[in-house]
Parts: sequence; structure tokens; C-alpha cells
Amino acid sequence: MPQKLTNAEVKRLAALEQRYRDSARAVLESRVAYFHQITGGAYTSVTVRDQKTRWGSCSSRGTLSFNYRLIFAPPGILDYVVVHELCHLTHMNHSKDFWDMVARVMPDYRIRKQWLRDHGQELTLENHLAQVGIPLTL
Repeated sequence: MPQKLTNAEVKRLAALEQRYRDSARAVLESRVAYFHQITGGAYTSVTVRDQKTRWGSCSSRGTLSFNYRLIFAPPGILDYVVVHELCHLTHMNHSKDFWDMVARVMPDYRIRKQWLRDHGQELTLENHLAQVGIPLTL
């Protein structure tokens, strides 16, 4: 990102980020509803944030939280994170049973998991804007 953005540029980026957050919420809620039919379990809510170190989480109370930056990932990667968190509703750990459940829903999950490890740091608003040809500065 450039050293110094004008106030107008900062506001513009904040507005763009909010649009992507809103879009992420709609997509994630839709994908959770779809995969929930397959995984089962009970969740209480879906939250969307800008988590710095996680792509998703599942609380013991059934709150599913997702990083809004997943909206910049290929759809299959977003789906992997959704399935991963939904499987935590049944297995609140990363045991063999947990990974077996993930594999039943998404047999190629290892490829998707590796993609996220390899490319996750690229999933930023700034990178996305550059990829679609929208300049950061006015």
C-alpha cells in the first residue's frame, strides 16, 4: 500500500471493504446453509470479521466466524473453510474423526487446505483491487 493515502482515498477504501464484507456475509451464510444440510450439528450464528490469523472458527456455543477476506479466494477454498468449521460442530478438535468427516464431505480437502496455506497471504483487499484493475489512489 502507498505510504500516505488522502482522507478521500482512506474513505473510499473503507467503503469498498464494507461492500466486500457485506458480500462475504451473504456468500458465507449461503454456503453454511448448503453444507449444514450435509454435516449436521447445531450452530447459533454466523459472524464475518477481518481476523488476522484465522480463516474461520467455531465456538463451543455454536458461533461460526469467518474471515471476510475469504471472498477473494476461489469458491472451492471458501467452501473448504465452511466445511471445516461446520465439522467442528460435531468434533470440537482436529482428531482423526474430525478429518474423516471433512474428507467425507470434501474428499479433496487437502488440496484446498494447501492452497490456502500457499496463497492465503495474497487474499487482501489491496491485492484484489490490483487484480481487477481498480487503483488504490485517486
